[in-house]
Amino acid sequence: MCDTCGCNNPEEYKIFRPSEHHHDHEHEHSHDHEHPHGHEHHHGHKHDHDHSHEHGHSHDHDHDHHEDHGAAKVIDLNIGIMTQNNLLAERNRGYFEGRNVLCLNLVSSPGSGKTTILEKTIQALLPKEKIYVIEGDQQTARDAERIEQSGAPAIQINTGTGCHLDANMIQSALKKMEVPAGSVLFIENVGNLVCPAMFDLGEQKRVVVISVTEGDDKPLKYPYMFQSSQLCLINKTDLLPYVDFDVEKASANARQLNPNLEIILLSARSGEGMQEWFDWISKQKNE
Repeated sequence: MCDTCGCNNPEEYKIFRPSEHHHDHEHEHSHDHEHPHGHEHHHGHKHDHDHSHEHGHSHDHDHDHHEDHGAAKVIDLNIGIMTQNNLLAERNRGYFEGRNVLCLNLVSSPGSGKTTILEKTIQALLPKEKIYVIEGDQQTARDAERIEQSGAPAIQINTGTGCHLDANMIQSALKKMEVPAGSVLFIENVGNLVCPAMFDLGEQKRVVVISVTEGDDKPLKYPYMFQSSQLCLINKTDLLPYVDFDVEKASANARQLNPNLEIILLSARSGEGMQEWFDWISKQKNE
């Protein structure tokens, strides 16, 4: 159990290329990673408790010690996880900056259309940009397969029960996929507006994607994601005549949380606003 966000087995993930999906792919357990596991800690205490019982030690004394020690350990665990992640994120950022790679972390709830946006972006930019993609999903390689069909090399990270990507996963993926200097690297995070907000991956910019089918109160429900992002894409604007979504209200809610947040309205389906998104990417490359 990851005590930072509550997901199970955050280090039990798999990294593979889409072509390997139907074969025996290598499992990444990251045993050399230094994150302490909450479940190992509790297993250890269970063993100690059984051992004490067998030898007739005082149950009351062991129980009190377990509670005091466990409470202190939870605090250390949370600090340790985030500190380790942030250190690795800085290493990733240094790698990207040293190679002049623009890394964009795309975050959203499921169904916002970020994979479709990414497909259309790849098709539009590939003639002049080198584009690579790291895909994050709990299961399947479907999105990575879609990305490769669009023409960009992709690598899949399946997080299993994990609800977010972290800096260690990205570092491990980069060891399996060489990203040339001057490239654009898109990281499509797990569909979730809560936990991914807490984990810096080393990206230069975080892009949050919402759609007009989700409700204009999305920023108020998930404030930290919007506070920690630099750009908000409001997708599926072609559906505005058919849904109860107030663009001005959604934008005001987002900017109330983050006055510096840029907002682009677009439709990956119709193409409306997509050029503004492409221009934004080019601007980040040239900064």
